[in-house]
Amino acid sequence: MTTENQPDQTAPPPAAAEPTAPTLEQQLTEAQAAAAANWDKFLRATADFDNYRKRVTRERDELIRNARENLITALLPALDNLERALEHSPEGTPLHDGLLQVQKQFARSLAEFGLAEITVNPGTTFDPNLHEAVSQVESTDHPDGSVVEQLQSAYKLGDRLLRPARVVVSKGSPAAAGSPTPA
Repeated sequence: MTTENQPDQTAPPPAAAEPTAPTLEQQLTEAQAAAAANWDKFLRATADFDNYRKRVTRERDELIRNARENLITALLPALDNLERALEHSPEGTPLHDGLLQVQKQFARSLAEFGLAEITVNPGTTFDPNLHEAVSQVESTDHPDGSVVEQLQSAYKLGDRLLRPARVVVSKGSPAAAGSPTPA
């Protein structure tokens, strides 16, 4: 008995019904893509962390610099007062010698933190970036626009000016100021 209506037992089932397993090459390609994506994430995270570390270091250094500037700026009036006290104490007295020692020690301590005094000699050309003109006087000894006298020292901390020098500036000689300019 032959049954023609019965399906053939030897024929394989239809291909659509069978799930396809990924081949080894496909698995390798997917693994390489995942590895590349993870490597990219790692490099980005490393760069972000490096940038964060640099930013924190820069902010810390700036905070230290600002704190140092503020402290030294607050101490400068005391240094000025020591200098004024030295000017008004008689030389050779124990008071003068003691004030001189304290002033030197104070200046040395501030210099260890990078403070540098800028002195202005008479005759130096007035520079508004370094000097603050307190007054002007007529002077036959100094040309117009030059410093006649320094009233207060200037100070720099590193490359930054903390305080300009207070100076008296020359207007020139009285004769030159009164004479008309030739046309």
